[in-house]
Amino acid sequence: MNYREFVASLAAGTCPGEAGPCLQALWHDAQGDWDAAHQIVQQLHDRRAVRIHAYLHRKEGDEWNARYWHRQAGSVYPEDMTLQAEWEYLTRQLLD
Repeated sequence: MNYREFVASLAAGTCPGEAGPCLQALWHDAQGDWDAAHQIVQQLHDRRAVRIHAYLHRKEGDEWNARYWHRQAGSVYPEDMTLQAEWEYLTRQLLD
C-alpha cells in the first residue's frame, strides 16, 4: 500500500486490512476518532507509536504531554509544522 491508496481508504471509510497498528491509529485520527487512535498507540511502546502518541497530544492541545512523548520518542517537537503536515509526514514514514 502506498500513501495515495491509504488516503483513498479514508474516503472509502474502511481502514485497510494490511495497515499495522500505527497506520490504524493515523487512519482513525484522520476520520476524527482521536480516542480510537489514542487507545491504539497508548498500548504500544515502539518509537513510531510513541511519536504518533506525541502528535495526538499536540493535536489535542496538550503541549506539555506532547513534548513529554517527543522526549520519549527521541524526536523534536515540530514548532513550525501544521498538524496536517505532521500527519502526512508520519503517515509517509510508515508507508515509504
